[in-house]
Amino acid sequence: MPLPKSKKPSKQRKFYYNAPLHLRHKFMNAMLSKELQQKYGIKRLPVSKGDTVVILRGRFRGHQGTVAGVDLKRVRIFVDGATLEKASGDKVFYPIHPSKVMIVKLGKIGKVREKIMNRRKREVK
Repeated sequence: MPLPKSKKPSKQRKFYYNAPLHLRHKFMNAMLSKELQQKYGIKRLPVSKGDTVVILRGRFRGHQGTVAGVDLKRVRIFVDGATLEKASGDKVFYPIHPSKVMIVKLGKIGKVREKIMNRRKREVK
């Protein structure tokens, strides 16, 4: 499924909501902290489980925690400590959009992530 060429907001929204899961990884980008930008030479990276992030917007602004889960279907991440209490007393994670967080410490850097980092470094030069 190619990226939309139309500038119409309605068509952009339609693509966003109907995007296949393998393209939703592009929506999961979050900016890196200044130290990580200097170290790796890139500005953003897809968020993955195990990363430590700081929440920049919303009711949990300023909270720092580890990413407990990633929901590609809803394009949201779940951060330890950012929870709500239901009426029944259960604690549930508050879904946060990845663009509203900053990665301060990377978790595991696997083959896929290494490939993304190398590709983005090459684009900058």
